[in-house]
Amino acid sequence: MTGRMLLAFVMGFSGGLPLLLTGSLLQAWMVDLNVDLGTIGLFALVGLPYTLKFVWAPIMDRYSPALLGRRRGWLFIWQLCLTVSIALLGFSNPSQMLLITALAALLLSFFSASQDIVIDAYRRESLADDEQGAGASLYVGGYRTGMLLATGGGLFLADLMAYHWVYLIMAAFMSAGLIATLFAPEPEAKHGKPKTLQDAVVKPFKEFFTRDYAIIILIFVFLYKVGDTMAGQMTTPLYLDLGFTKSEIAGIVKIFGFPITIAGTFIGGILVMRHGIYRCLLWFGILQSISTAGFIWLANTGYDLPTLTLVIAFENLSAGLGTAAFIGFIASLTDKRFTATQFALLTSFMGMPRVFAAAPTGYMVGTFGWSGFFLFCTLIAIPGILLIIWLHKRLLRGENSTI
Repeated sequence: MTGRMLLAFVMGFSGGLPLLLTGSLLQAWMVDLNVDLGTIGLFALVGLPYTLKFVWAPIMDRYSPALLGRRRGWLFIWQLCLTVSIALLGFSNPSQMLLITALAALLLSFFSASQDIVIDAYRRESLADDEQGAGASLYVGGYRTGMLLATGGGLFLADLMAYHWVYLIMAAFMSAGLIATLFAPEPEAKHGKPKTLQDAVVKPFKEFFTRDYAIIILIFVFLYKVGDTMAGQMTTPLYLDLGFTKSEIAGIVKIFGFPITIAGTFIGGILVMRHGIYRCLLWFGILQSISTAGFIWLANTGYDLPTLTLVIAFENLSAGLGTAAFIGFIASLTDKRFTATQFALLTSFMGMPRVFAAAPTGYMVGTFGWSGFFLFCTLIAIPGILLIIWLHKRLLRGENSTI
């Protein structure tokens, strides 16, 4: 593994760690404190910065901090802010200070989204075009490792100590990203950078939206993982409602599922290289939809460790496959002159389901029940799958690989 690939993994870890500190771990904390499911679902809205990061991304394309360079300087700033905000969230109390908890989680999400902007730009600029697929796989592997530590490790620790100590420990792990940033090389700005803030704001969007089918591409980016994302918002409450302990959730859902997700990620990267992005997006999208339907089986089976294990194995494998292809697809769409802003635009649409579509999920469970809710999540994936075929026929006419 080259140094650049190792950096992709470590930066992925730094990006994945904060994400579920406002997701699964915070959900488990609120369930323990008897916060209602509707409120837990609405907490998806604290992820709003992930959907709006293209608004301030041009600042990071245009300006360079005084130290460490344009990419590393911004990375270090956001990672320091993240470390502090994770600790602050740990000292809130969702049952007594719900608004303070929401504000702390929103602040954490803002710093995390800002870090993601720079990490994506750094990876795109530091790797050659033929390395993007492998780099995306390693980045996703690191991202999943950070998510595992935040949820699997966090849930294990939550059975042993108070949640504020868990969050302090997670804040300490952000040092991995800080150290990597200090020792990483600054990528060369071979394609230059915007000369004015106006150029940084206007040109990336003008270049993208004058492409054929730009709006359809954004709709596809929003829809591709919408069912998977909506289902994921309610999986932790489902496990707890069925009677699984936090340690069982951590052991099976997080620890056991982790190597399967990593395997799916690397297999996905290999398959993308061999069969092309669009064909793999179709295959993996279908698998993601089927794996979501597995939660219907689990909801009807109830507390049963073998069933949970099988459902998690299939879901994590399909998630790893789909994410590897999806990140590679997004990277292929960015212009290196405007890496941070265009990557932020595309990943903002990718993250919108995690906020807007996931927000009403608690109320949907209350209305439809667990089985009805997961059936809806399965069916809503179909439009995204159909769009893959539509886009492939129009954007890749004449290419040897076909779906």
